[in-house]
Amino acid sequence: MSESPSPRPRRILLKLSGETLHNRESGDNLDADVIRNVAQQLKAVQEQGIEIALVVGGGNIYRGLAGSRKGFNRSQGDYMGMLATVINSLALQSILEEDGVETRVMTAITMPRVAEPFIVRRAIRHLQKGRIVLFAAGTGNPFFTTDSAAALRASEIQADCLMKGTKVDGIYDKDPVQFADAVRYDALSYQEAISKQLRVMDTAAFSLCQENHIPIVVFNFFKDGELQRVIDGENVGTRIHE
Repeated sequence: MSESPSPRPRRILLKLSGETLHNRESGDNLDADVIRNVAQQLKAVQEQGIEIALVVGGGNIYRGLAGSRKGFNRSQGDYMGMLATVINSLALQSILEEDGVETRVMTAITMPRVAEPFIVRRAIRHLQKGRIVLFAAGTGNPFFTTDSAAALRASEIQADCLMKGTKVDGIYDKDPVQFADAVRYDALSYQEAISKQLRVMDTAAFSLCQENHIPIVVFNFFKDGELQRVIDGENVGTRIHE
């Protein structure tokens, strides 16, 4: 028997990797046409009355952990990565507003000439007014991933669901690119995700969502219409819940 559709969310936090804004054919780190496609998907969901908050990674520009392996100080590298997320958020904001969608970028590192500082009550008010809110600069602290930032912000704004858009259609028991016999999980508990050391998100992110009862859906953002299917509660991707 197939699972019944999940309840339609009222407020979501969508986590996207920086590579979502990257053109894999041309190699451009920030591609306006690619970003426009992302913006159109977000607009379509927002027009259904769903409140959208967004966390975008910075891996298309700079990865702090990778930089530390090349000789950069880890803390400095993480701050550089946080600034990359600000660049991505501003790029997405520009394209969204070009398409008539009102947005706000809120940063964990204060930079008033560029964006608003993150204040949870103000963020919730923006969402209630129908604005898409982009949370940038991670948690504002080194040694934390943007997955942890997404789980933290989802908890703070009391999101109904944390949706992580990736380039694969869910969570597998091993890398599906390397292993043809990899098996996809339809659903997992938080504890299973942690104990199996599934690296689609870090342990801190799983734990935060567990503590605050926020279900997670991992899905293929690059598959046409998949975000809408997740919103509609269809049984796609992998769902992590209690």
